[in-house]
Amino acid sequence: MELHNVWFVLIAVLWTGYFFLEGFDFGIGVLTKLLARDRKERRVLINTIGPVWDGNEVWLLTAGGATFAAFPEWYATLFSGFYLPLLLILVCLIVRGVAFEYRAKRSGEKWQTNWEHAIFWTSLLPALLWGVAFGNIVRGVKIDADMEYVGNFWDLLNPYAILGGLVTLALFTFHGAVFAGLKTVGDIRERAGRLALKLGIATAVLALGFLTWTQLDNGDGWSLLAMITAVVALVAAVATIAAGREGWSFAFSGVTVAAVVAMLFLTLFPNVMPSSLNDAWSLTVTNASSTPYTLKIMTWCAGIATPLVLLYQGWTYWVFRKRIGTQHIAEAH
Repeated sequence: MELHNVWFVLIAVLWTGYFFLEGFDFGIGVLTKLLARDRKERRVLINTIGPVWDGNEVWLLTAGGATFAAFPEWYATLFSGFYLPLLLILVCLIVRGVAFEYRAKRSGEKWQTNWEHAIFWTSLLPALLWGVAFGNIVRGVKIDADMEYVGNFWDLLNPYAILGGLVTLALFTFHGAVFAGLKTVGDIRERAGRLALKLGIATAVLALGFLTWTQLDNGDGWSLLAMITAVVALVAAVATIAAGREGWSFAFSGVTVAAVVAMLFLTLFPNVMPSSLNDAWSLTVTNASSTPYTLKIMTWCAGIATPLVLLYQGWTYWVFRKRIGTQHIAEAH
């Protein structure tokens, strides 16, 4: 396999890791309004991701950095064409991080309420917009012969991309509800399981429509296999959460996320950003990639650093593996 193909696969893996980990982060943020009944329960939910949310975002930085280094033309066209939605995502991630850190710095009702609103909206919007962005990447956008995006913001709000956004929002919220059931005890755990069951059914309906549309437009045998895997894993996640097996449900919901990302990248290859104006103007793994020497250096660096990062992040999750509940919250602040 040539190195530009290797890096296409590695970038797909990085996005899979990001959506798997940050997906339940976003879901927890949305659930602070949908699941938590009071401030103490919101604090329980926030504490389930408190030690890990910032580490999860490293996957986004790595995916963006890898895209910039391995496929500079893809990076340039993507970030110039999708400037406004990506800027909105970036602002949300910044405000969300500040909200986690500053919410408990003062005890005032208005202060904490405003930061809680910020956590909800800055979790919901990126969960929606990432699906819209990847929907447009897979569907194809207006790219001219100079590899430049010549459309506008409203071109990105098409039915396929919006459906993709609804799928990621629903899937991440379901993923977060399963994680909440896995990490909490007591009444909030039981309610998380019941809510996850409802969210899983809604997610299955949306995902089936979106994945079928994707398969009919651009799919092949491999993407069909990924689609079947995603559907089966989602059904298994719903069935296991109904049986009270949160660990298995979380594993299956993670497989669902991975299979959906895999299907999108499989339907995309060998393009990295198709042109809806002319197939000959599409960005591919060959015409958008860096030089072989650059890719070779990147491969050596990634081979050394990646196992260390995985070990450290795995250790973090092991250290903070215990369940928590409202009884562990001394004060609701």
